[in-house]
Amino acid sequence: MRHFFLPDVEHNPNPGGPFAGMIKLARERGAEMSPIWLLCGFKPDAMEFLMPLTHQVMRGPSPLSPGMRELIAAFTSARNHCVY
Repeated sequence: MRHFFLPDVEHNPNPGGPFAGMIKLARERGAEMSPIWLLCGFKPDAMEFLMPLTHQVMRGPSPLSPGMRELIAAFTSARNHCVY
């Protein structure tokens, strides 16, 4: 995983919230994970608001299909050299 210059977030020994299990498993396996997981584990209360917003943006009513929105997000992430 690339470092994103927030050592307290990256090395948080006790991530919380719904991403805590995935963070723990990824660390145990030495797997790459999205930095957003670490942010969510660092501030799990923020997820209470972020997850419904993300779901609405990616899955709510739109002239673009959910697949097209996923493709745009993946393309944007690739252009920004970050994991999607």
